[in-house]
Amino acid sequence: MTNLESRPREHVCVAGPAVPVELIPPRDVPLGGPRAMTVRRTLPSRQRSFIGAFCFADHYGPDDIAETGGMDVAPHPHTGLQTVTWLFEGEVLHLDALGSVQAIRPGQLNLMTAGRGICHSEEGTLVRFPAQRRLHGVQLWTALPDATRNGERAFEHVADVPAFDVDGARVQVFMGTLGGVTSPARADTPLVAAQLDLPAGATVRLAVDPAFEHGVLLDTGSLTVAGTALEPAWLAYLAPGCAEVVLAAGAEPVRAVLIGGTPFEEQIVMWWNFIGRTHDEVAEARAHWQAAIAGDPDGVARFGHVTGYEGPPLPAPELPNVQLRPR
Repeated sequence: MTNLESRPREHVCVAGPAVPVELIPPRDVPLGGPRAMTVRRTLPSRQRSFIGAFCFADHYGPDDIAETGGMDVAPHPHTGLQTVTWLFEGEVLHLDALGSVQAIRPGQLNLMTAGRGICHSEEGTLVRFPAQRRLHGVQLWTALPDATRNGERAFEHVADVPAFDVDGARVQVFMGTLGGVTSPARADTPLVAAQLDLPAGATVRLAVDPAFEHGVLLDTGSLTVAGTALEPAWLAYLAPGCAEVVLAAGAEPVRAVLIGGTPFEEQIVMWWNFIGRTHDEVAEARAHWQAAIAGDPDGVARFGHVTGYEGPPLPAPELPNVQLRPR
């Protein structure tokens, strides 16, 4: 996806306060240009920018796409990150500059590695999927470390992610390792992402890596995380040092997403769809994208071109009239 806030802010990842469970509220953000859909964003937030290498978390739906139009995000660029697409309901078609044409359904993973630059589009509409009624899921970004952030672009689709059961809950591991199973998806830093499905009234003791910090994003139901109540669409943060996360479902079944990883030690500048290390890197990426839209060979060489999307690409917003720098 792409961030089209009218006054997008630059974010530099820093550690937040150390508390047993830190609650991060969502904020509504329009996404996707002229056909914008509304998502609920918890990362980055005022109090926390990172959980492991995860620097971006959007939660959307369930949307009746006959009413909302669904997801229609025109071709847009990325640098220095991975996009992680995970659905609860519906289908989304991914097109990218590598020539990838890949529909994703619940229980599957689409993972795109931007490296120095890539562009892609995402569509979950009645035009693409006439039988589709609802769209519901999450999109996450991971920041690439300095060693790989300027590498080659890549895309992978995992059609069947590994899963295990614990205390009556089903855990689908779509990135990293958890519960003795490992996703085949690429990870450039130690991290984990999994869907958690708890039956009503269940208490689940989930063994986790104590070197990781973790976040639990609640989708449906009522849930307590380490004894702290979590509202739907909110994110609960747990600092490193926990070897076990205790989750307790209320009177209804629960669906949540667990993310985590070792604390990301590198400072990053994140603006619009670009992750860099300096203002100049971000400004250069923006200039190259605008050049790519105009057909300039250097811009196209960096970001490529999406074939198969009906409509123009998204232009980058204007840079702020200040130097992008750590806050």
